[in-house]
Amino acid sequence: MTFPVLSALAAGYEVHVVGDACGGLTPVSHDPALRRMEVAGAKPTLWIQVLLELQRDWTRHATYDGARAIVEAHGGGYGIGLVYARDMIKPA
Repeated sequence: MTFPVLSALAAGYEVHVVGDACGGLTPVSHDPALRRMEVAGAKPTLWIQVLLELQRDWTRHATYDGARAIVEAHGGGYGIGLVYARDMIKPA
């Protein structure tokens, strides 16, 4: 990931690196590579942040069910919170 990111930055692109959607051989190699890209100007982010930026807000009905299903299945505590809200909090 490092070399394409550095090349895109050198070409003048704004680059966002989804750090938990790529990886090195070990955490010891992954973390310094992410730092190197950030120091060069890449903006670090995480998969869930990308998904939430695409969703924009939870009132966007066209993509609500799909985005919610992904977060519930893979979003850890945030996903658990969405399940709870869906099952326990009923509008009056």
